[in-house]
Amino acid sequence: MIRALATVLCLLPAAAAAQDGVRASGAMLRGLDKVSGRTTDLPLAVGEAVRYGRLEIRLGECRYPAGDPSSDAFAQLTITDLRQNTTVFSGWMIASSPALSALDDARYDVWVMSCQT
Repeated sequence: MIRALATVLCLLPAAAAAQDGVRASGAMLRGLDKVSGRTTDLPLAVGEAVRYGRLEIRLGECRYPAGDPSSDAFAQLTITDLRQNTTVFSGWMIASSPALSALDDARYDVWVMSCQT
């Protein structure tokens, strides 16, 4: 219970910053296949989905701070395991803190690199 509360409290500043940011037209994500060790860049436009292995990754939106476009990106993602037909991640991922809100999958890691305009 305390751990869950701490996680929520940590996410509040990130969510507030994401709401105050400038909306971008897309995002650059990176995927890691933990079995092969291969990384793959995954460019996505807002509203678009891409298949990465057995995962489907959909970008809801990407935001970045108005004063510094090259800094921290916040992306709203929905990741679905197509084999199990279940959502394995739904929420905001933060480029500067990928472990704060991360995909929990035995084979794949996915994280936000930047927003793209």
